[in-house]
Order: sequence, then structure tokens, then C-alpha cells
Amino acid sequence: MKGMLHIIQNDPEVPPGNILDGLTIPYIVNNPYRGELLPEKDQISALIVMGGAMGANDDSRHPFLGDLKNLIRAVVATGIPYLGICLGAQLLAAVLGAQVVSNRWEELGVLNVALTEEGKTDRLFRGISETFSTFQWHHDSFDIPAGGVLLASSDVCPHQAFRVGESAWGLQFHPEVTEEIIRDWCAWDRSTIERTEELVADFCREEENYSTTACRFLHNFLQSVRVLQ
Repeated sequence: MKGMLHIIQNDPEVPPGNILDGLTIPYIVNNPYRGELLPEKDQISALIVMGGAMGANDDSRHPFLGDLKNLIRAVVATGIPYLGICLGAQLLAAVLGAQVVSNRWEELGVLNVALTEEGKTDRLFRGISETFSTFQWHHDSFDIPAGGVLLASSDVCPHQAFRVGESAWGLQFHPEVTEEIIRDWCAWDRSTIERTEELVADFCREEENYSTTACRFLHNFLQSVRVLQ
């Protein structure tokens, strides 16, 4: 295998979470927010880009985002498998010319997402129910890039997942979260501090199904890496 899986963590409080539990191939977690260099394209067999409290257009406040966008652009152009989660999906949309809009279609907590007709046959969603439970935490949302395929929607946020080409996906929701991560995020703001136990309880009620779905996402994504080797 040429290179290995690289996971980009953009924020100290937005880690890969349960993604790491299911990995069966070598991987490296890169932390550009603390000055670590991003990998070169030729070092990458697949790329997962996590979320973050910043926005996809906050390059001036977080200069590493410009370099990360260039890397995403190169990875997608080369056909290297890519999975973007929340901010990672927004960055994918942005580098492909789509808008990322602040304070639109905001969602918080455990919410259902439904697959589109295209999503029902997409290999990332293979084995996943047509309607499934997700954990949402976003203020911004992405438009679908030209040539992209909408794969999933929710009542509040119609753009939940998309694919570009055969091997690049963006997810608005968070398959990686754990109870610990949710508690950390709730501490960010007074309004969410007050909802901590509610949000955690909602997640815990769905955790078994949630974990199964998250494992299936990761398995399907890793299968795409094997297919394209």
C-alpha cells in the first residue's frame, strides 16, 4: 500500500473519537492546529478530515486551513479516498467552489437523517438504514459542489452528505462522537452547558445503534481504500 491513512485533527477538542477504535490499517493523526506539518499527497493512501470550532472560511484566523484546502484539492484530484466530517465536509465543498454558509440550517443533538435515492446505492452507506440516527453540532452548512451528488438530508438541514467523483465524501453529522466528546463540547457555551445532561442522555439512548452505524461507515470507507489500491 502506498502511504497510509492520515487523519487531520483541526481542533484540540474535536478528536477522531471512536473512529480510532475501528481502524484496521496503519494511520497517523496530524494536528496542524499546533504547528504540525501536513502530509504530502504521496504519503497518503486515504484522508479523513475532522471537524473544528472554526469555519471553512476562517483562513486568516487559522492559517493552516489554506494549506489544508490545497491538500484536499490535490487528494480529490488524484482520486485518493477522502472523508470529511462536519468542517471536513465544508472544506471539501469550499475547495470545489461551493458556498459554505454561516448560521444556516443549524442543528444540535441526536437527530435523524434520511438517505436520498442516490444515497441508498452509495457504497459509503452500504448496510446503513434508509433513516438513521446521527449526532449534530453545527452552525455552518455547505452547498453541494457542481458535479456532486446529494446522499442524505434531514428536516432542518437538507445537505447532510454528498459525494464527489467515486471516492470523496462529505458528512455534516458526527459519526465519531462519544459521551466524553459531547460533554467537552457542551462546556463551550453557557446555553449548551445547561443542556449537557439532556444531550448526553439522548446520545446514550441511541449509543448502541449509533456505534454500529459509525463502525459501518468506517468499514465502508476502508473498503473504498482497498478497492482503489
